[in-house]
Amino acid sequence: MQRSRCAKILATLGPSSNTKEQIKSLFDAGADVFRINMSHSSHEMLAQLVSTIREIETDVERPIGILADLQGPKLRLGKFKDERVSINQGDRIVFDSDPSPGDNSRVHLPHPEILESISPGHRVIVDDGKVLLNTIECDGNSALLEVVSGTTLSNRKGVSLPDTDLPLSAMTDKDIADLHAALEVKADWIALSFVQRPDDLAAIRKIVRGRAGIMSKIEKPQAVSKLDEIIELSDAVMVARGDLGVELPIETVPGLQKRIVRACRKSGKPVIVATQMLESMINAPVPTRAEVSDVATAVFEGVDAVMLSAESAVGNYPVEAVSMMNSIAKKVEQDPTYEGIINAQRSDPEPTGADAISAASRQIVETLDLAAIVCYTASGTTGLRAARERPSKPIIALSPVPTTARRLALVWGLHCVVTEDARDLDDMVDRACRIAHREHIANPGDRVVIIAGVPLRTPGSTNSLRIAYISSDGQSGI
Repeated sequence: MQRSRCAKILATLGPSSNTKEQIKSLFDAGADVFRINMSHSSHEMLAQLVSTIREIETDVERPIGILADLQGPKLRLGKFKDERVSINQGDRIVFDSDPSPGDNSRVHLPHPEILESISPGHRVIVDDGKVLLNTIECDGNSALLEVVSGTTLSNRKGVSLPDTDLPLSAMTDKDIADLHAALEVKADWIALSFVQRPDDLAAIRKIVRGRAGIMSKIEKPQAVSKLDEIIELSDAVMVARGDLGVELPIETVPGLQKRIVRACRKSGKPVIVATQMLESMINAPVPTRAEVSDVATAVFEGVDAVMLSAESAVGNYPVEAVSMMNSIAKKVEQDPTYEGIINAQRSDPEPTGADAISAASRQIVETLDLAAIVCYTASGTTGLRAARERPSKPIIALSPVPTTARRLALVWGLHCVVTEDARDLDDMVDRACRIAHREHIANPGDRVVIIAGVPLRTPGSTNSLRIAYISSDGQSGI
């Protein structure tokens, strides 16, 4: 099944979409990659969902990507005597290490690392922004805070500290256990939540050891300040606008989204925009005009994928949400302004052979009006470099490694096909032309550009470019 768009769709699975029939319907509607949120999934559920997706993958004969999203550290208040207390602007309350139930004057904060790290002037955000407090005093064991806005504090509400650099790993014990479970079932991508610093990525890489792609979720101000280093150490990046909009002024999020997307495009790293893209479709069969515009803006920016969260996981219209996102992306990419916007944001190729070959393939396929670019990619590098160029023609990514093809299912414009490795250069050209014809991307008489690394089966050695035409029997011509 060839998608008639380049931007990919990532759909979160949940109670509304956890059966084989439901997942297959989401795939048919346009989902390319499925997200399993480990905040709400047991290891047994994870294994079951992965097995179901792999069955569907066999049925449709198309690589499908799987993303396991780690929960990350969750910081929460303790409990109150009466479950909740009323607060007013100007009130003062102490967060301390005393585990006894709280009241209007104090409450337990079961995170000593916060009490040790917070400083006067630091903001504390509770309950996804419903309550904002400012730190007045702190001594390492307790902190006196003043209410800036909000009316209620209640049991176990989440706490965010946008100004405080916490000495926390991005992975809790639960995350490490979930990570091992995800690697055991061969998930293609691992999303790391609440990344603060490059060291967080070094820790997860020691465990993953190349068995999955690592996706950094940008949702902390500390991550934004170290964005370039985090992108460099990541295999992909997610603009997680939910927590980002809680910890930073919400009006800054659109600009940050553009900055992150453009930085990822420049580096050739896949980038995903997530959170509340079609939020109203949790309960309504159609989105708002503003939501449609939001998805369209991301597609115009050239993102690799747009993501559905609750819309497909717990919403009443999961298939309709995927179908709507598919329709929006297709319509945007057909818009007469799309190609000009994409071209204006294209970065110059890096001074490497792989980048030069990828840039040349785009120029050739567009100058000569060829049917497609066909790239052989064992590790995925060639596919990523071809996609970085954002050509106006289809890209077929051929790989003998199923895990590589599944991972590349997330990447802009790549039509992934698992095939046996070419025996030699002649077989490479014949196989490329035959598959381009079989996949209905090129017709007899059309020409394609073929890029690969020579010698074959040498990862990261993209150095070869050939032009071939499809003969009447679907094979290569002279």
